[in-house]
Amino acid sequence: MIYRNLTYWNGIEDELIVGDIPVEEGIIGKKQSTKSKDFSGCFAIPGLIDSHVHLCLDPKVTDPLSQDAISDLEVKENIRIRAESMVRAGVTTARDLGGGKHFEIEARNQIDKNEILGPRLLCAGQPITSLAGHCHFWGGGTDSLERAKQILSLQINAGVDLIKVMITGGNITPGSKPSDNQFDDDFVIKIVNIAKEKKYPVAAHCHGTDGIAQAVKAGVSTIEHCSWVGKNGWGRDFDHNIAAAISEKNIWVSPTINSGWDRFRNSPYSMVIRDNYMKMKDLGIRFIASTDAGIPNIFHNDLPSAIPVFAHFASLTPLEVLKAATSDAALANGLSKITGAIKSGLSADFIIYDKNPLDDLSILSKPRLVVMRGREILPF
Repeated sequence: MIYRNLTYWNGIEDELIVGDIPVEEGIIGKKQSTKSKDFSGCFAIPGLIDSHVHLCLDPKVTDPLSQDAISDLEVKENIRIRAESMVRAGVTTARDLGGGKHFEIEARNQIDKNEILGPRLLCAGQPITSLAGHCHFWGGGTDSLERAKQILSLQINAGVDLIKVMITGGNITPGSKPSDNQFDDDFVIKIVNIAKEKKYPVAAHCHGTDGIAQAVKAGVSTIEHCSWVGKNGWGRDFDHNIAAAISEKNIWVSPTINSGWDRFRNSPYSMVIRDNYMKMKDLGIRFIASTDAGIPNIFHNDLPSAIPVFAHFASLTPLEVLKAATSDAALANGLSKITGAIKSGLSADFIIYDKNPLDDLSILSKPRLVVMRGREILPF
């Protein structure tokens, strides 16, 4: 199939391209097909990548401990529905950063076999956490390095794509404090080194500034949230030296700014957050788009609505924020040779719109057609 007469952004260059996108067997390539569709006046961008979701979580459930009341059969069906909603919204790739029973891995495999509709998935399985720590209910709790090694091996045997470590506490777990570290430096460094030796990237959940410092020392692949929480509250413990080290070590920051953050837009907190992101940006820290979809009231197709909010808080231009959701996200997640750009040889993952989303980011929520691995998918 040849998608003719499009104006498209390829995900890499700053300029728009006017031309055709040829697709053969799910790959962007040469113009060999005799079939074509005319999209004169339309615009295209690469498929969106959400680098932090939880497919097993029901966003309508506000108490995380109540998630277990949902039957396994219902959870699996809900994962299928959520995955389909994501790809119909234009999210063609996602990184699932935690669940308790590896159902998301099962869904990943079904998607890859074209048995169910959904985005390309990278899955972390059960996060390593402390015994009563953040998301301990997923089964990854430990109070020893030996047990942590066992948990890591269990994830590898389950077929994960990366390892997740809860370095600090979190919001949704009773008794867990986002500002506090859950392990000492030596523990985290050893676990990260073991994962790296086995060729697995490590995503580190970090709200507190001390935890961010710990993640940097250990050399993780991505820092999730990066909230700079300290004794003075959320975002009010920014540390220039730690931020500079994040940049020096080329660690990506996945800030999980979703559409729910819009409620802070006119608050004093907004200025604190924006100041932090401007400092990080000035230091050369690179961001990837992420939503933490699955937490209360953040639905799995949230990314198109979240991107304009992300751009606001991180002071990113439309081009910068879309790179964070496409080519940069692909690079950060080890997928740049597979997806993230409209480029010959890559997977045919792109979205077609009636208007240019680079002119107005709200257009992202109004796709005309989604193409995922060469398959045409109509939005809801």
